[in-house]
Amino acid sequence: MGFFRAIADYLRMIKFSHTVFALPLAGVAFLKAMTLSGLWRDGGPAEGFFPMLIKTLIAMAALRSAAMGFNRIVDRDIDAANPRTAGRELPGGKISVGRAWLFTGVALAVFFLAAWSINWVCAALSPLAAIAVLGYSYTKRFTFLCHFFLGFAIGLAPSAAWIALLERIELLPLLWSAGLMFYIAGFDILYACQDAEFDRSYGLHSAPARFGIPTALWIARTSHVVALAAFIAAGRVSGYGWIFGAAILVVALMFFLEHWLVRPGKLDRIPIAFFNINAAISSILFAGALLDWLVY
Repeated sequence: MGFFRAIADYLRMIKFSHTVFALPLAGVAFLKAMTLSGLWRDGGPAEGFFPMLIKTLIAMAALRSAAMGFNRIVDRDIDAANPRTAGRELPGGKISVGRAWLFTGVALAVFFLAAWSINWVCAALSPLAAIAVLGYSYTKRFTFLCHFFLGFAIGLAPSAAWIALLERIELLPLLWSAGLMFYIAGFDILYACQDAEFDRSYGLHSAPARFGIPTALWIARTSHVVALAAFIAAGRVSGYGWIFGAAILVVALMFFLEHWLVRPGKLDRIPIAFFNINAAISSILFAGALLDWLVY
């Protein structure tokens, strides 16, 4: 039982359940790229499809794990001082700092090895990707744009999947990345509203701490409008039809519901909006893209 408890602690440390935000949109880019690359022919996988899929998934999972481990390490004193986060694995003593560093180092090494095994473009860009994803952890110390740095880091996923298969970058994956960036930034601003007073007192920078909660909520709403516009544009460039259009409509309604739930005086609804509504958006987009791709 101790082994499985330790595994659960590490999965909670890196918020493994939150992969639902980025991975489906990386999958949307992968769908289109695999047809252009020739890895999917005549309705079935071509030679090399499954090795490429596995290597891409390993690279993404490893880099995300490294980023979350690094974030928990550099933020451990902040987490310990914040009542909402004091029970996390490092400040709570469930995982030692040394083990967290070991975990992060191994994950980063796996990422670099996977990137090198995919193609030379991924290998060349892998250090830049690591810097972007790990560097986010420091941005809250000097800018309220930290939410958008987080969005940019996570938003690399669709473009990374595209580069893995095609060794180039084009408009379509950039649209998916832009949508993911503003989608992530918007809900991160909502989430940060819980800590507005703490951030202000601790000298941390966030949109709620800088501008106040009402203005921060409007910034989040605007971010999600931009995200929705990018998703619509990506669907049009992809040539998707009515099935994806229906998914977009559902996503628009979910964005509206999320922001109707979370408003001044209703911040206690943030966990509901975050885990029950917001978490489903990228999965709905992937399902719409997949069904549209299969039908047409």
